[in-house]
Amino acid sequence: MIQKHSVVKLTYELYLHSDEPGKEELFERAPEHTPLTYCHGIGMMLPLFEASLEGKKAGDTFDFIITASDAYGEHDERGVLTLDKEVFCIDGVFDEKRVKLGNIIPMNTTDGQVVRAQVVDIQPEKVTIDLNHPLAGEDLHFIGKVIEEHEASAEELESFLQPKCGGCGGGCKKGKGDCGNGGCGDCGGDCEE
Repeated sequence: MIQKHSVVKLTYELYLHSDEPGKEELFERAPEHTPLTYCHGIGMMLPLFEASLEGKKAGDTFDFIITASDAYGEHDERGVLTLDKEVFCIDGVFDEKRVKLGNIIPMNTTDGQVVRAQVVDIQPEKVTIDLNHPLAGEDLHFIGKVIEEHEASAEELESFLQPKCGGCGGGCKKGKGDCGNGGCGDCGGDCEE
């Protein structure tokens, strides 16, 4: 039974919910050959996602909606910023490799905090980024099945609690950065597998 510190493997399809029948858009899925695996109750998932799975067992199915206000909040236009293109230059050269329309890139705030921003427009002199979560303003409809659940061993729990790089699945040895788009570039290429 899923409870705090359960390791959970599940399949799911995530739809952007619409009140209009047949208008839901598939956003992502985790099929059986690549299930979502997480540790329940340690903050890895949205609180209402976990609450909706609490008490379920292997073989149980689920179908629930999390409203935008309980998921990633409403889209906030104050999080859309247009910056000079020079902000995205390395040694005076615009970083075309990473700053592409739709890419999520790490940005530093004035106080040194790292935030993730989506590139939403590129003009000759300006780049517009969106600091909102990509699912901000969306009601989320999850449909899926619990494949496996068991109490986490001490080793499993420790591995879930270790900081991870976002894109490569390993912890950054340097203890900073975000692995970003499919590689370990943002943490210096020094990721643990």
